[in-house]
Amino acid sequence: MPILGGAAVPSTAAVPSTAAAPRSPTTSSIAASLWPRLTTLPATRPRLRLLNSALVCLADHDMSAGAVAARVAASARGGPYAVIGAGLGALDGPVHGGAATLAQEFLRSALDDPRSAVLATRADGRRVPGTGHRVYQRRDPRAEVLRSAMGQIGGGDRRVLPAIDDIADMVAEQRDFVNSDMLLAGIALRFSMVPHAAETIFAVARISGWAAHAIEEYGEAPLRFRPQGIYVGARS
Repeated sequence: MPILGGAAVPSTAAVPSTAAAPRSPTTSSIAASLWPRLTTLPATRPRLRLLNSALVCLADHDMSAGAVAARVAASARGGPYAVIGAGLGALDGPVHGGAATLAQEFLRSALDDPRSAVLATRADGRRVPGTGHRVYQRRDPRAEVLRSAMGQIGGGDRRVLPAIDDIADMVAEQRDFVNSDMLLAGIALRFSMVPHAAETIFAVARISGWAAHAIEEYGEAPLRFRPQGIYVGARS
């Protein structure tokens, strides 16, 4: 049982391979465990493959706000649960993980008339949720992977993919693009998932990435993320 940041983490590394039971992709994966918590629709193999693709695509994204928060906690030698808690605290914001919820709410309102929904949002002076990105400037490759994966399976709400494609075409006219939040929203709405499902998928995916960041950070000198402030206020 290895020790990470002062906390014991169970390990099966020493268990002989003969002791491992056969794994079924429909019963023993993270996607299989998560699916019934998001929707009452059956968890078919294609649907689980799609959800798993989303979990893989969103597992990590360099030094995002959540990753930095997780590393700060790990740098202070917080245990794994503290690391994940720190990451979730950053993810909760509307410009990070919360953006997926905003995209889900927008896409739900746009399913029957995407064009009007986009025009109304622009008329209010707002950017269409689920579009653009702070790092990517022309395209979000994660969104492209998930759009392709969604197109390869049937079932669910047939309005979703056409709506996403219409939104993508409209924002492209202004040199913008749909991002992974929009595709997570699409997965959630296509398969009748609960509110905040898109953000939940995002959060579960990122936990694995934060764990990897923490393991790496535990190997560095502690308190690397301890900047020193410089007072710039009035002096007596």
